[in-house]
Amino acid sequence: MNRLISMIMGLGLLSATWGLAQEREAPPPDGGRPPREERTAPAVTPLTEAQQAQVKAILSKYDVSTLTADNAKAIHEAFRQAGIRGGPAINEAVKAAGFDPDRLRDLAPPPGRNGAGEPHASSPEGDQPPANGERPAPQGQETHGHGQYSVTQAISDRAQLSTIAFSGLAFVTGEFGASTFMPPGKVCDFFGFQYMRDIDAAGKGHNPAFLTRIAADVLHTLNDAQRQRFADLAAEQAGQFEQLAVKRMPVIKAFHRELEGAIPKGTTGLSREAVMRYVGDFFAYDAELSWRRAEVFGQIAASLTPEQKAAFAKMKFGDFNTWPDLDERDALKRPNPGASKFFTVAYMTYASEFFSWYAGSVEADTYFCPERHGTYFGSFYMKDMPAMGKRNFDISTAVTGDSGEAFLQLLSAEQRGAITSIIERQRKLLAEVVEVRQAVSVELRKLLAGSQTDKAKVLALGRRYGELDGEMSWMYATAFAKVGRTLTPEQRAACVKLRNLEGYKSAPAYLYSQPLQKLPDLPDTDFLFGTGNAAPETHADSSVLGGRASSRAASQMASDEALNPSKGGFVLLSPEVTDGGTLPRIYTGDGESATLPLEWSGAPAGTRSYAVIMHHIPGPGDVKWYWILYNIPANTKSLPKNVKNVGTQGNNSVNSRTEYAPPHSKGPGPKTYIYTVYALSAPVELTAKPSEVTRAVLLDAMKDRTLATAELKVVYTRPAGTTGVESRPTP
Repeated sequence: MNRLISMIMGLGLLSATWGLAQEREAPPPDGGRPPREERTAPAVTPLTEAQQAQVKAILSKYDVSTLTADNAKAIHEAFRQAGIRGGPAINEAVKAAGFDPDRLRDLAPPPGRNGAGEPHASSPEGDQPPANGERPAPQGQETHGHGQYSVTQAISDRAQLSTIAFSGLAFVTGEFGASTFMPPGKVCDFFGFQYMRDIDAAGKGHNPAFLTRIAADVLHTLNDAQRQRFADLAAEQAGQFEQLAVKRMPVIKAFHRELEGAIPKGTTGLSREAVMRYVGDFFAYDAELSWRRAEVFGQIAASLTPEQKAAFAKMKFGDFNTWPDLDERDALKRPNPGASKFFTVAYMTYASEFFSWYAGSVEADTYFCPERHGTYFGSFYMKDMPAMGKRNFDISTAVTGDSGEAFLQLLSAEQRGAITSIIERQRKLLAEVVEVRQAVSVELRKLLAGSQTDKAKVLALGRRYGELDGEMSWMYATAFAKVGRTLTPEQRAACVKLRNLEGYKSAPAYLYSQPLQKLPDLPDTDFLFGTGNAAPETHADSSVLGGRASSRAASQMASDEALNPSKGGFVLLSPEVTDGGTLPRIYTGDGESATLPLEWSGAPAGTRSYAVIMHHIPGPGDVKWYWILYNIPANTKSLPKNVKNVGTQGNNSVNSRTEYAPPHSKGPGPKTYIYTVYALSAPVELTAKPSEVTRAVLLDAMKDRTLATAELKVVYTRPAGTTGVESRPTP
């Protein structure tokens, strides 16, 4: 095993890498996904007469007409303590006693193992493998392996309750640092790798060799130019993924403030809207990184030779045994020996994901595991930490389900209800998550087919995905905090014991699973409680990361360029739209004609003034401008919606008035509008009246004073049937 693979093994948790878009955590949890071990159809063993009598005796304590969820949980627990496991035999015994086994499962999920119980009779797929061991496969793919992995199972009440309860236990017993620990596979996961490994026919999906082998096979098959595309993309995105991890931290900090009761004065707690908006922002950036990855993958796919296509055709999706066992050392040689570890794992991740995407389907891309959402509560730390650095350490597949159920049993009826009520409240949100993921996959796969895709649509979908994740996470955080603040000393001691991490101490924070020596500078999180200013930008620098970043990645992390592709470290953002996203209608002439709120940071030393211009380029040699604001004071770092009394207003090219002219997007199709902020060494000096200050006039006046610029691009498509167009007077 060469030095590279040894290094990567040290980074992973029970896997060869913790690839930036792959799971690194231990085997899938009980109550989440069925375990990865191969299954055969279980033999139906009848209950003994004594066991049948036990079933009848347990059920005789309850009235079938007035069963409650607590009754059902008590029944399940009694069966478990009696050693009576779920299956067709116990179902028959329950029916013989006059009870409906399906109703028992509907009222409360049984605390069983291997998927938390038998499949529901009315479910089209169920929560466990059917008796014949088959599962639905991605469209156009063969059925492989054993066990049932599906989106239906992932969003089932049973899987969700186990996962949420486990997260609740982790949160009320953990600390901020532990909550920042997260597998990188929870970001940019639209490429089918999760599904490919979960359905692997050889049961190798969570084996260290799985990712390494497919990555090596892909890299062996590609030529130098194609591999270089992976290397260039890794150099481009390594620092951006690090920055994305830091962007999650303010949310986690705010959630812990809610738990501790440290909420800002004048507020009642976390603001659902503020959390949704902030999480939507970095999910939109996640979508942008995914789009860029798909763009490169599509370029490589288009360049494949017939021989390369034939080689990939022999390697089946979800069947490790069909992948050649090649010498990994040459294929996995670091293309840039001086690059960061993030570069290396990104490079391998791209290679493995390229195959899962190329050979997969929309269904595979849409699939996700139950713990994909609400990743801010420390459940991964609680589950994975005992296995860190131990190659052969096995984490029980029942740990999530058993610990989550035990946590619920420790709670009072009111405390337990705060958590179990989430299942119904989030059901519609989860259904929309599936729709959004599917829509993202459909759009990204256009790049694989060599056709045009709508990047703005992908970013808008990513933002909506984040809003859904944010709303569910807000539900979790407020419920967990309510429970945590009402725990008795005895309950708390029992929860800490159930945490089972005695002797472990969390780092101040983690960059995915990489401990940080110090906590990055984070903004005041009052804004997540609906008060204070919008969040200033956060960033990680090379000292925070222990000096491990490459010079290129470090420069990206030391600025907000990783979150907005502007020039240098100067960044322009808006709390209402991400770069490349859709301009909300209220900021156009079809809505309220409001000015867009803007925020900027990272201005160079010596900045004494700012200017802002919004313009659009309809065609070659033609420029329209909608907003000019100059001589903005140097201490200004943001402009609110409908800003007034800040700076000096210039004219616009729509009606030549000294005001903001909202765009109407004349003509069909999307139009791109560009906001630019200029950092100036001195205020501009103009002899022209403000009503005569055009874009060209201002640019000429600023040309010798501009220290840096930053851009924010937005897209607007006028609704079909809208009347009225922009009018532009002759200059």
